[in-house]
Amino acid sequence: QVQLVESGGGSVQAGGSLRLSCVASGSTYAITTMNWYRQAPGKEREERELVATIASDDTTKYEDSVMGRFTISRDNAKDTVYLQMNSLKPADTAVYYCNAEAWYSNFRYEYWGQGTQVTVSS
Repeated sequence: QVQLVESGGGSVQAGGSLRLSCVASGSTYAITTMNWYRQAPGKEREERELVATIASDDTTKYEDSVMGRFTISRDNAKDTVYLQMNSLKPADTAVYYCNAEAWYSNFRYEYWGQGTQVTVSS
């Protein structure tokens, strides 16, 4: 089992910055890829958008609309993944969720944090 706790959300004006953190605990040795998703207002859970991914080899991928503005990184010693968000836009307003993929005996498991609200005003 893995537990994920996000922090760092808040309200900012357009053009501002925030850094989200996600601390993992439990069987963190099994974690491979970590992701940040977001769920915009009025959207259902199934419509969560994958924002950024970091693999176990630190390879990163980004959704097109955040490319060049957001940076995902991880500190394995602290079991923490970060999402640095710069040049924020009102369209970035959402609840941001940390997600971890873990493998136990060739079975894949997925874990979610509770989410942290990011609100960007114009």
